[in-house]
Amino acid sequence: MELDAVDRALLRELQNDARQTNRDLAAKTGVSPSTSLERVRLLRERGLITGYHAALDLEAVGRPVQALISVRIRPPARPVIEGFREWAHQLPEVIAMFVTSGAYDFLLHIAVPDVNGVYAFVIDRLTERREVADVQTTMAYEHVRPRIIEPAGAGAAYGEPIRHTRRHR
Repeated sequence: MELDAVDRALLRELQNDARQTNRDLAAKTGVSPSTSLERVRLLRERGLITGYHAALDLEAVGRPVQALISVRIRPPARPVIEGFREWAHQLPEVIAMFVTSGAYDFLLHIAVPDVNGVYAFVIDRLTERREVADVQTTMAYEHVRPRIIEPAGAGAAYGEPIRHTRRHR
């Protein structure tokens, strides 16, 4: 899916602040408010924008301790994998989950109040499941992630400034 400089700018600005007004968004991206509104609508329809979310401070909500837990499932059959995925997805401690290849089948990113919460999650939740053959826990000291994810592909280079030409009528 080809994105032009305006689409990229709109996506960048919305990731930075999805609550800004359309007028502010248009001003920051150098387009008219009607163009901004239409382009954002098209980006949603094309599935590039899937929603707007509030980012929470895990420490402020009482879950400052994070861990990454690799889980091996046995037997590695589709119904078993899908059953575990559905179960794990519902757990309140899980803030992200990846279905992976390699030695482990899942990577669970959890956030809990303290180290005892990590231990309880592994021992009381995971190892009670019959299909869980092995777990490996890695404590996360810090979670650093970019605020803005640039679309890949042809077109404007990452972080390249937007150049607009205004047509006079």
